[in-house]
Amino acid sequence: MLFLLSLFLLFSLPHVTFSAHCTTSTPTQTFQKCITLPTQQASIAWTFHHHNATLDLVFFGTFISPSGWVGWGINPTSPEMTGTNALVAFPDPSTGQIVLLPYLLDPTVKFQRRPLLSRPLDIRIISSSATLYGGKLATVHNGAAVQIFATLKLASNKTKLHHVWNRGLYVQGYSPTIHPTTANDLSSVMTFDVMSGSTAARHTNIGTLRSVHGIINAVSWGIMLPIGAVIARYLRHIQALGPTWFYVHAGIQLFAFFLGTVGFAIGIRLGDLSPGVQYGLHRKLGFAAFCLGALQTLALLFRPKTTNKFRKYWKSYHHFVGYGCVVLGVVNCFQGFDVMGEGRSYAKLAYCLGLSTLIGVCIALEVNSWVVFCRKSKEEKLRREGLIGGSDKGSAIFS
Repeated sequence: MLFLLSLFLLFSLPHVTFSAHCTTSTPTQTFQKCITLPTQQASIAWTFHHHNATLDLVFFGTFISPSGWVGWGINPTSPEMTGTNALVAFPDPSTGQIVLLPYLLDPTVKFQRRPLLSRPLDIRIISSSATLYGGKLATVHNGAAVQIFATLKLASNKTKLHHVWNRGLYVQGYSPTIHPTTANDLSSVMTFDVMSGSTAARHTNIGTLRSVHGIINAVSWGIMLPIGAVIARYLRHIQALGPTWFYVHAGIQLFAFFLGTVGFAIGIRLGDLSPGVQYGLHRKLGFAAFCLGALQTLALLFRPKTTNKFRKYWKSYHHFVGYGCVVLGVVNCFQGFDVMGEGRSYAKLAYCLGLSTLIGVCIALEVNSWVVFCRKSKEEKLRREGLIGGSDKGSAIFS
């Protein structure tokens, strides 16, 4: 089950691709090069005129609501939202026709302390326009495609540009409101050279690390640790297994914690590679689960013998810390799907199916345990009352 789940997650999680699904043609213009952007099904096509350092480009984006906005821009200094010179397209509140306005994204835009107002940009834009796919008769709706055209005058030998794009749900008057804060929305930045078309490796690395982080943590914290807990609860009472259940339980939990530590380290690295991106709850849950897992691992070194008077206290500690770690791990897996923007993905569906199967097995084993317990209690009561002879002691049903 783990192998199949891992494969499903691997092929279901988003992968970064830069070579497909872009076009160099529009109804009004043809460009020389194009590139697919790593998020939001967006792409850019462009033609760079080396003789006069001008850049003709078109950004392809999609709306996520009829009253939303789609924006693209260039950050002259760094690959981040703050400082971006943006062109934002949205339906005019008065006429409903698509409009395109310039906005300069200063540091206050993150906090929405005041409305974002249109103002001249720091970069030189010769011309700009926006059209909906379908022409003048098209209307803005959820999923509507928009094309943002721009002609820019670049500085001499400045062909490597930091492109920033995003989309939001609402526009208040002529002020776009804050965009969603999923991982894809917060990482809508890409640097590439408009002359050569080469991209910065950092963006590919982040996408790959994010996928690996999700797969490893879903398998380790979200599936393997619960399986280890199930083994400890339901197999320890099967006398025929002897101590085998313990070695299987400890082996699965140690391997799961090792994988979880790798996933945790990748998450820390992703945080370092994404300055300004904060996932407070996901991060806190991750640290809490990791700390509990580390405590459980260290507890093995101090496991008292069965005859030790402190054994019962150690068992209580091990029990509650272990279940706490499992619960935090599973909850954080669901939080991770939401952070990655995969709340409705096949990857989450696969995880839910795997977890539901495990829960179903637990319910069946729990019911069986109670049935066996009730039968044994009844037989023990009859035995004490002398209704069952001593020769029948071995006939009790045990599972």
